[in-house]
This record gives sequence, structure tokens and C-alpha cells, in this order.
Amino acid sequence: MINGIKVLKFGVEDVAKTVQYLQDFGLSEVKNALSNAHCFRTQNGAEVQVYAVKDERLPAAFEAGSTLREVTWAVNRDADLEVLALTLQDAPSFQRKADSIVCQDPNGLFLRFEVATLAYKAEAVAEGINQYGQINRINAPSPVYAQAEPMAIGHVVFFTPDLETTQAFYENKLGFHLSDAYKQRGAFLRCSSEGWHHSLFLLKLPHKPDAGLNHVAFVVRDIHEVIGGGLNMNRLKWDSFIGPGRHPISSAYFWYVHSPLGGAFEYYTNDDYLTAQWQPRFYDYSLELFTEWAIDGGLDHATRRQAVHVKDGCHE
Repeated sequence: MINGIKVLKFGVEDVAKTVQYLQDFGLSEVKNALSNAHCFRTQNGAEVQVYAVKDERLPAAFEAGSTLREVTWAVNRDADLEVLALTLQDAPSFQRKADSIVCQDPNGLFLRFEVATLAYKAEAVAEGINQYGQINRINAPSPVYAQAEPMAIGHVVFFTPDLETTQAFYENKLGFHLSDAYKQRGAFLRCSSEGWHHSLFLLKLPHKPDAGLNHVAFVVRDIHEVIGGGLNMNRLKWDSFIGPGRHPISSAYFWYVHSPLGGAFEYYTNDDYLTAQWQPRFYDYSLELFTEWAIDGGLDHATRRQAVHVKDGCHE
């Protein structure tokens, strides 16, 4: 029914800084018919839209400051949109429009649903990885990337004060599937029965009692692009949170960079691909599950070693 994230709409306090960040991050700026809004696209056509934080066209925020204001989920068919109209009609702020549905989730975040297809770019397929017993690349070197060009918006991560209620909304109302879970602390959810490990992660933390944005994750072609993208952001003086590294629970390689849009932006690749036969795993949270290995503060572009003198959220 739902096939992925089509649009993320942000309200930000510093539009100029945000535009520069998104350009440096590797997204392509495109013309937008909406005045005073900036639009950036991934390679598969998903969009990040940027508005001033007080722009009256934005829906109400679920937290203060720069943050995500609306997620548009792509729906496969008109018939699926009709099904959603029935299941969501009792959701807060529900509206049935000519070509979309709008409502709020239990976190207070606005959601939009539209029929859309996210384009797969065959020409962007990465070179194979040679491993013991499996040769996928012959007479060809692995690529080296000067910067990243994200393929897709892979997932969003939210803090939630009521994990049980919010998880039930996405599973029962929207048809999401549980991939894995931290007991009473987090739920990794994918928007279709067959697909990548998660398109949504809900996180409940004792020191974060309110709803809010944790990070947005962008798919890149391979681990080399994770590295190239992170090094380029370091070169351009954007502060890395953590990475490169690897998540054992999804197998993904990652690099997180602090974002003026709120939370962090993540480059990632190589996450697990699951089908309806997959059985969710339930874990007690541990640091080892978040990261098998990682570099705090990222790698320095000049030395290619761990960065030093990291300044939180600074762009110099």
C-alpha cells in the first residue's frame, strides 16, 4: 500500500544556512512553484522542502525550533488511498482532499498520503563487493566518491512519549510491519511487507519525554559513498555527530552529520532486505546493538583520521 517517503517538509530558523547545508549534503535544488520555499531532490525523486519556521503555510509543529513539519508517504494506487481514507477518518486533523489525505499521528506530526512512484535509477547501481566465495567485481576498482549524491530518503526517526500507541497507529492504521524492536524502548518499522529493514524508527527515551525529530536517513550507493559524503561534509566544516560506523541490528553502514533542519542527517547503505517471512527480534537495548563500531565526531578530510576539536552543530 505504502512504498516509501516522497516529501519531507521542514520549517527552519535559518533558511540560508539550511539551503547551503542541503547543497553540500548532495541534494539537487529544483524549482518550486511555491514562493519562498526551497525544494531539494534525491536521485529517485523524493523531496526535502524548506520553509521559514513561521511560514503560515506550514502545519503546526510537534516541537519547538527547526524541525520536520510534515511527512508525505507515497501510496501505490488510488484504491490504496481510498482504503487509507476509511482507516484514518477518525485520526486527528483528518482531511480527504482531491489527490491526498492529511492527518496527524499520535506524536502530533502531520502526515500526508499521495499516489506516487519513486523512480529506481538502474544507471546508479554501485560496483559489486568482492567477498570470500563471492566475486562480484572483475577487472574494475571500487569507486572513490568526492561527495555523496543521495539516492533516496530511506527512513525517519522520531522520539515518542507513547511508544505503544504510536507504534499501533503505524501498524494497524497504515499497515507498517515490525522488523525488530528494543523492548519498551524502540520499534523498527518498514512500510511494506517486503522491503528494506526500516522506513520508520520510533524511540522512547527516559531523558526525552516529548515528541520530536531524531534524524533523517538518506540512502547512498555503497560504503564508499558513505565515506566520501562524510569526508566532504567535514571538508565543508559541517560537524559530524558519529561515523563512519555500522549498525548490527540492520547491518547498515552509517555516518551522521548535525543538521540545521533539526536532529541529524544520515548517509547509510547496506541495510537488511526483509520479506513477510521475517520474524521480528526483540532486544534489551545495548550500545553494542546501536553500533558494532563507530568513530565519534567523524573523520577529518585532511588527515583521514579521527576529527579533533569537534564543535557541536558548527558551520564555519
